[in-house]
Amino acid sequence: MNATVVSCLGDSITAGSPLWDPDRDVRARIGDALDERSQWEWWARQLDATLDFRNHGVYGERTDQIAVRLDAAAAGTDVLIVQGGINDVVQKRPVDDTARNLEGMVERGRALGLAVALTDVLPWNNGDARAANDIDRLNALIAAIAGRLGVPLLPFHDTLADPDAPQRMRDELTDDGDHPSVAGHRLLGERAFSLP
Repeated sequence: MNATVVSCLGDSITAGSPLWDPDRDVRARIGDALDERSQWEWWARQLDATLDFRNHGVYGERTDQIAVRLDAAAAGTDVLIVQGGINDVVQKRPVDDTARNLEGMVERGRALGLAVALTDVLPWNNGDARAANDIDRLNALIAAIAGRLGVPLLPFHDTLADPDAPQRMRDELTDDGDHPSVAGHRLLGERAFSLP
């Protein structure tokens, strides 16, 4: 059976922080803590071995920076997963601009003939009330984009959110308050991911 090649384009959530990164130099800096299971893609592949994930996550990138890499990341693939936005929120970029960047990536992926899915933004435990409000507003815009363009929305936020404090990830699902733990990545790969 032929593999379905899935390009995962995003920031550190896609990359696998804090214990993994597609960049060899970053992996060397992680050192003994390195764990390939710190990628939601790794867990999704355990459920479907016909999926060939290409990890194009880059730590710290905003959506405008991620968009620049789209064509290269999409080359030779069947599916594009678009993830990003938290670094825009961290840097206090306008939420509407961030949403437009994400919408542009979805449109570009579709113009390239790819099946496309869009993720929403995780809760940020280390953020303040302004950041939490921006994440909520951005996620509403992301859901509207997915609905308007007819692409699946992968529910990253709600998969890891604490039901008692939905603007935070559950403590056991994050190691540092910024990124999923291995357990968090596992839930994203097993419950939030689906092929478009």
